[in-house]
Amino acid sequence: MDLGAAGLSEQPFPTHGKPLAIVTYQSQQEAFDVLRETHEHPRGLSLLQGPTLSGKSILIRSFLESVDEECAVALVDGKGLNTTRLLLAILHQFGYDIDLSSASELLGLVRVFAMQQAASGNPPLVVIENTNELNPSALRVLCELAELRVREGSALKMILVSDHSLGTMVSAPAMQAIAKRVLHDFHLRPMTREETRDYVHEKLLAAGADYPAFVFPKAVCDELWAASGGWPGIIDRVALLSLAKADTLPVPLDAVEHPALPNGTWDGAAFEEATPELGTPPSSPLFIVTNNGAVMQELVMEKPRLLMGRSEHNDIAIGSRFISRHHALIVRHGSSTFLMDLNSTNGTFVNSRRVSNHVLMDNDIITIGHHRIKFCDPYATTRGELGGDEFADTAIMKTLEDMRGLLAQENTAVMPAATEDLPTIQT
Repeated sequence: MDLGAAGLSEQPFPTHGKPLAIVTYQSQQEAFDVLRETHEHPRGLSLLQGPTLSGKSILIRSFLESVDEECAVALVDGKGLNTTRLLLAILHQFGYDIDLSSASELLGLVRVFAMQQAASGNPPLVVIENTNELNPSALRVLCELAELRVREGSALKMILVSDHSLGTMVSAPAMQAIAKRVLHDFHLRPMTREETRDYVHEKLLAAGADYPAFVFPKAVCDELWAASGGWPGIIDRVALLSLAKADTLPVPLDAVEHPALPNGTWDGAAFEEATPELGTPPSSPLFIVTNNGAVMQELVMEKPRLLMGRSEHNDIAIGSRFISRHHALIVRHGSSTFLMDLNSTNGTFVNSRRVSNHVLMDNDIITIGHHRIKFCDPYATTRGELGGDEFADTAIMKTLEDMRGLLAQENTAVMPAATEDLPTIQT
């Protein structure tokens, strides 16, 4: 169909170049917040992961446009780069016009530049795309750069981006310099049905459509969501082909083709299908545990507390070296659910923000290590709805005391380390 016949002045779903309109959704906004926090943190280093066509490149470039011009930024595609080529690429991005072949000299220049910039209060930022495709020698150089220090902070901030999970790579002994600095390990999620509809209609509006819902009705947007897995890059391609294929408006359902999704993607319905409908909520909260988008466990909270951690004795046991033996505690009190970090080494995050304790709300995403846990409870209430904090904190303290008794009965081999002792709540 001709664009003019559809009431469009421009292509709403371009697959190349700068998009006509940047339309973000919840997971992308969370990722943007993670990138900003990484840049602002004294020792910022984060991992950003999402499959092909998940919108990582647009997200990264949108974020970099928001970075202060005084900050030196290097955006490098790591695909196939060895040590020398990686360092040359970083230096060229920092403004150096050099042609050295000595990796040691190049590394020395990067070190000097980073230390000078950091000493002046503006540590440079290095963003590596396709980190998983770097040559092993280049990965070792990244570790060396990750160890550069100025006073209490890092001389170089890093954001490592990949189409695939970086967990295995980062967990290697040679990568400890990076592993111990990871502030966030963020996995992009696809759009929901509703977000897909909003995304498509916003793009149509930007292209001149007066009535976007007439061009792509709700049922067709839902079909686009199902065909794309909820990933923005695939939505653009499927919508573009559907619009071209249509002879009349609105675009018919049979114009939507279902392509084979790229490796590393997962069905956008994974969370949605597991989330109860509001009209038929579960009698107790539901926890959905995923790793790289794959659902690993679904657990209904049928008792007043749940313990999460690496030990097999936990209610939610996750065998990962990034998770403490006893990592976090979930306490149910009335219709409220509380999450507490148990002094874990790598922290507990809710909606990409690190927390020590948090009142869980419906659809909150808990992140521990490389795993994400969705909390489903449409009728969850807050502390304020309980009539004050004191009563709730008393209930949590009692649960903690009970937990100490249970843990004391465990075999010493599964007891928490000294740094993982259960905290004392101050009322």
